Amino acid sequence: MVPRQLSRTGKSQREAVLDTVPPFSAPVRVDVGGLSHTGKVRSRNEDHFIVMRIGRYLETVLTTLPDGEVPARADESGYAIVVADGMGGHADGELASRMAISGLVQQLLALPEWIFRLDDSSAGDASQRSKRRFRRLNTLLLEYGRRKPASGGMGTTLTAARIMGHDLHVVHVGDSRAYLLRDTRLHRLTRDHTFVQLLVDRGELSPEEAAHSASRHLLVNALGGSNEDVAVDVDQVRLADGDRLLLCSDGLTDLVDDDAIREVLIDSSDSAAACRRLVDLALANGGRDNITAVVASCTFP
Repeated sequence: MVPRQLSRTGKSQREAVLDTVPPFSAPVRVDVGGLSHTGKVRSRNEDHFIVMRIGRYLETVLTTLPDGEVPARADESGYAIVVADGMGGHADGELASRMAISGLVQQLLALPEWIFRLDDSSAGDASQRSKRRFRRLNTLLLEYGRRKPASGGMGTTLTAARIMGHDLHVVHVGDSRAYLLRDTRLHRLTRDHTFVQLLVDRGELSPEEAAHSASRHLLVNALGGSNEDVAVDVDQVRLADGDRLLLCSDGLTDLVDDDAIREVLIDSSDSAAACRRLVDLALANGGRDNITAVVASCTFP
């Protein structure tokens, strides 16, 4: 019998090679629901959202390798969630939010390599990629406005979250929000890009005063509009079993406070039910704007 050649670590060549192949990300089951409503006042819904399942797989069709040396099939998948709230009047706000989401999907499809896990080597790259993609979308909307002067000034918020196993990657421009419910605590993952929030940051306005300010919807940062250079926030969070993620437009948060959002996310039986209850609360409180909510509940087996 020919002895197996050992590597310097004492492992066989096969074992040493297999050790260099990183395992797929931690499996995660995601229960996701989404709902968008025009509201009671506006005639057009300028909000848009999308939920995408992103994955890769390996399937062994034929091989001479021994059983168990390579998997017959291995799958890895995650979820991407995007919410956009358009602005610009007439149909331009609806078009801006739609263009931003479809443009983002087109950029993702054009990538030669997708990132499926965040670690020391990939986290920085993922952040830079996200910022570049959002800046390209800003340019796309600005150029459209230049070609069609009647649509000049149209723009949109854009908040995106990607679930990759235990890793959550959040990218944000504007005043749509991302929240994370962990156990019974609600964490706001995004910061509003509004004039009022700037005053709060400077200590010139309290959060309570900001919530009732007539200027609370005045954006200082958005995709399109008149911003030649958009600022993009990126955050990364480690997920835990039972976490619930909410992405929503300001049509929800303007009329439903964080305490009420927290209670709904705690009490709802599933993600679709949470979305319905959140939208119903905003409608019951006046429904002055378009309302969008997307909820994703994460379970790690």
